[in-house]
Amino acid sequence: MLNFILQATSTLANAALATDSAMVSGIQTAAAPEITETKISMFEMIAKGGPIMYPLGLLLFVSIYVLIERLLVLTKASKRNDNLVPSLKEMIHSGNISNAVSMCKNMNTPESAMLEQGVSRIGQPVQEIRTAMDKSGANEIAKLEKNLNVLNIIGRIAPMFGFIGTIIGVIIIFYDISLAKTVEIEIISKGLYQKMVTSAGGLVVGVLAFVCYHWLNARIDKLAHRMEDTQIKFLDMLNEPAK
Repeated sequence: MLNFILQATSTLANAALATDSAMVSGIQTAAAPEITETKISMFEMIAKGGPIMYPLGLLLFVSIYVLIERLLVLTKASKRNDNLVPSLKEMIHSGNISNAVSMCKNMNTPESAMLEQGVSRIGQPVQEIRTAMDKSGANEIAKLEKNLNVLNIIGRIAPMFGFIGTIIGVIIIFYDISLAKTVEIEIISKGLYQKMVTSAGGLVVGVLAFVCYHWLNARIDKLAHRMEDTQIKFLDMLNEPAK
């Protein structure tokens, strides 16, 4: 009798364990939904920034245009001719002033334009020659700096546009919450996208314009120092006696 009771108890225990295992397996299966990967293109991500992305796109286009245009101008202006001053020296000491002026005009660089002002005033006091070359050099540098202030302005206002987009995104979030009467990720996702995308866009455009502005200015400063050295060599050459 005792053996029968023990066998029945063991059978019931095994059946209960099997039932629990089946229930746990069912719960785990139900609790693990299939995860699907969702991909989003860069264009779709930018579009989620809303209307504020249009002025940011325009600012980006203007920044790239100014960068390319100024790079082309600076590349042409930075052409260096180490034989320029020696050639001018030979022409001047031989009395070929008109040929020296023509050579400066044909080179058509800021450096040659400055030297042209000095060559055309040979015979006048050195101080007057220096003043004329200083004015010409300053004028040529001003031409090289054309439109650089546009990059400076874009670098300052682009993050502000991004901040405006952030504020609009926050307003959209609270508006959608007030309509839905609940806080769910699906409800606030539109505003969050606009908030984050516009902030990132404004910072990217602003940093790009800021870096380009200072990089181009550094190149202009380098050229300006080279022009100063060329001016000093030219003035020293005028004081040298003709051989």
